[in-house]
Amino acid sequence: MDTTLAYCGLTCKSCPIHLATLEKDEFQKQVMRKSIAEQCSQYYGLEFKTEEITDCDGCRANTGNLFKGCLNCRIRACAIQKAVESCASCAGYPCSSLKDLFTLDPGAQSRLEEIRKTNRI
Repeated sequence: MDTTLAYCGLTCKSCPIHLATLEKDEFQKQVMRKSIAEQCSQYYGLEFKTEEITDCDGCRANTGNLFKGCLNCRIRACAIQKAVESCASCAGYPCSSLKDLFTLDPGAQSRLEEIRKTNRI
């Protein structure tokens, strides 16, 4: 499975935190991180300082670069505990945590549904 697709169906390719990780210009990277901290507060009620917005290669990557919010994600912890490739293959799909996420990012649901369809789950 692609490591740039989170267990929950979010895609790292469009994640501002991952995009900041890939940014080569240090000034622009800091501008992006400041904006991300503001977005975390505005949209999710999560308070992060700019310096807490660290590099992240995605919750499925084994590089050691993982954003604090991803590190503490209950969906990620559940998927790891259940040893599933993604939430799409979980017997409890969709759980209440995923349903909450889907209201914020319907694309995550679409991606997981496509995996379920492709794998005939």
